[in-house]
Amino acid sequence: MNLRQEILLIEDEKNICNFIATTLRAQDYKVSFAHNAANGMSLAASGCPDLILLDLGLPDMDGIDVIHNIREWSSIPIIVISARTQEKEKVEALDAGADDYITKPFGTPELMARIRTALRRSSLNGGVPASDQDRYTAKGLVIDYGKHIITVDGNIVHFTQIEYKILTFLARNSGKVITYDTLITHVWGPYADSNNRILRVNMANIRRKLEHNSADPQYIFTEIGIGYRMIDNENL
Repeated sequence: MNLRQEILLIEDEKNICNFIATTLRAQDYKVSFAHNAANGMSLAASGCPDLILLDLGLPDMDGIDVIHNIREWSSIPIIVISARTQEKEKVEALDAGADDYITKPFGTPELMARIRTALRRSSLNGGVPASDQDRYTAKGLVIDYGKHIITVDGNIVHFTQIEYKILTFLARNSGKVITYDTLITHVWGPYADSNNRILRVNMANIRRKLEHNSADPQYIFTEIGIGYRMIDNENL
């Protein structure tokens, strides 16, 4: 018997909460919900849900602080659903530890797709044998982490050490938006210049080697003003 996955919804607008809960239950998810941060964090700790949908505009605490709190003890996937549309607010949520960010209003198909992606990624990171994590595969692109070999349609493509580090970090976080600052810190260290010009230069080189048409990428997508997202690993 398959156990149903549980989603915790932390949302203070009851009509939105009811709509999302009904949608999730129709897709055979278990749903618990809280209308404020305090109850939400309590349910997250006691119920250990498989995923959290989090509104940022809560009455008792800002959602960014909720993310920080949960990330102190758990890696539960968190998808932000918010009316805040400013790029800096999206970046702040992602840097705080959110796995994804959806702006209200959103379509049900998009929400369900984001949930499925986050749950697949969480499942992979949470117990799939290491042999199944040794490579990334998507649309003819294969990254063999163990052998440090990257091929496109069977042909080996050579990358510099920096390019390889950028590409594999994005691949290991495929489907997730990685902010510029997170990527810069990972590749160049915590004291690197926050100016992302060098990152953009390296990314242009990566796309030139990787994409059939860099103007219409199929592997790495730019989230303007925020960062990059790599197409989901087909092994998930």
